[in-house]
Amino acid sequence: MDELTRFTQFIRNIQMPEQRLLIAIDGRCAAGKTTLASRLQQEIGCNVFHMDDFFLRPEQRTEERLHTPGGNVDHERFLSEVLLPLKSGAEWIEFRAFDCSSMRLKPPVRVSAGEINVIEGSYCCHPALWKYYDLHVFMDVSADEQQRRIIDRNGADGWKVFSGRWIPLEEAYFQAYQIKERCEYGVSQKESGSIKDA
Repeated sequence: MDELTRFTQFIRNIQMPEQRLLIAIDGRCAAGKTTLASRLQQEIGCNVFHMDDFFLRPEQRTEERLHTPGGNVDHERFLSEVLLPLKSGAEWIEFRAFDCSSMRLKPPVRVSAGEINVIEGSYCCHPALWKYYDLHVFMDVSADEQQRRIIDRNGADGWKVFSGRWIPLEEAYFQAYQIKERCEYGVSQKESGSIKDA
């Protein structure tokens, strides 16, 4: 049985809360968070929300904010626009994704709330959001495989940006809040194309 099948069965065996199930998939960049969430969406028909849609707007990017572990995403807006409506039983979730190319918020998107909702992306397990999830998943990847994937995806210049900026910010967040240690389920991608238990 492959990891996706086992993980899907694991989710299906969870006792559903009264309203709906909320699953957070956090972890290191290039570990496969978006890929796993997409495959789950295909397998079980869940909603998927991306933390990348909640990067800080320019006016929020203060030195204090960027030096706070996990502070480089707008977890406050994600909480008010997505998590709280999901937990309250709202039928529709309406939010505005942040567009990195224009550095502005896109027009509102309206999504029908489903029974199972997956939130994927670094910082989705931020302490301000933690208690709203029913399951926390951490996706890990070896340093060599992480570098290979980022270079394949973003090129050598992209790797310099990730290794010099984004990876240190992630690692500070993981360490400050012990994200990996606190998650109930772990997935480790140690080789290209593999998904194994952490």
